[in-house]
Amino acid sequence: MTGGPLVVLVGPMGSGKSTVGALLAERLGVPYRDTDADIVTAQGRPISDIFVDEGEPYFRELERQAVAAAVSEHTGVLALGGGAVLDEGTRELLADLPVAYLSMDVEEAVRRVGLGAARPLLAVNPRRQWRELMEARRPLYTEVARVVVATDDRTPEEVAQAVLDALELKDV
Repeated sequence: MTGGPLVVLVGPMGSGKSTVGALLAERLGVPYRDTDADIVTAQGRPISDIFVDEGEPYFRELERQAVAAAVSEHTGVLALGGGAVLDEGTRELLADLPVAYLSMDVEEAVRRVGLGAARPLLAVNPRRQWRELMEARRPLYTEVARVVVATDDRTPEEVAQAVLDALELKDV
């Protein structure tokens, strides 16, 4: 494979994709990009507002476009939104890329994301909804991932090192 991101991070909300992605980019000496941040910048409003105002299908289309653009343009570390893998075309784009799935269990998710955070898909009964989301998404994360790195009870620095080790990348 030539071009494209050096590392792509996927996983559920709260798994540390943004924090670990920034650490990886720094350690690898490459730029960091987050497709959720791209959407927020392009739309000029938070993702939660897009969900409320336009609905999830509209957001998923924005997300699909943001991922396609980032995969074609970005050569550093790329973090995708938690639901990006729902799109079959996105999964196909990721097929030959060095994708790391940052996994975590529900207790860790609740601790990190919290029950009152502005997460539109977790508005009612967050613990149950998180489990349901993961039942649907875990196979998709696994499908696109070259490596799976558990984040439970690990610092972001430990997770970043585990990703580097698993993908056999050397920091600068």
